[in-house]
Amino acid sequence: MIASIAALLVLQLIGTIIIRLTGLAFPGPVVGMLILFAYLLWRGATPQAFETTTRALLRNLALLFVPAGVGVVTYLKAVADQWLALSITLIASATISIVVTGFVLHFLMPRAERRG
Repeated sequence: MIASIAALLVLQLIGTIIIRLTGLAFPGPVVGMLILFAYLLWRGATPQAFETTTRALLRNLALLFVPAGVGVVTYLKAVADQWLALSITLIASATISIVVTGFVLHFLMPRAERRG
């Protein structure tokens, strides 16, 4: 489990280094997860230890949102001043996420059906 968490953190670090070196306006951890995705596609399967670790992280995902919630409460005045922009951003990002998820599923589902 510790090796899998270390691998996730190393990939996050590699993504951050790539972003810093290239100067792209993109989150480094996302680049790290894209590298992980490419590796898992290339490998063809998820290692059991890695799967166990990620399931444990997903079970406790709600705890990872606590710092963000505390930050919102800490800066409640700034959030209140920008409520309209934040609301539009949240609605737009949720809509885009749903549409992208739909396209990805539409693209991947026929492949899964062909495999049987």
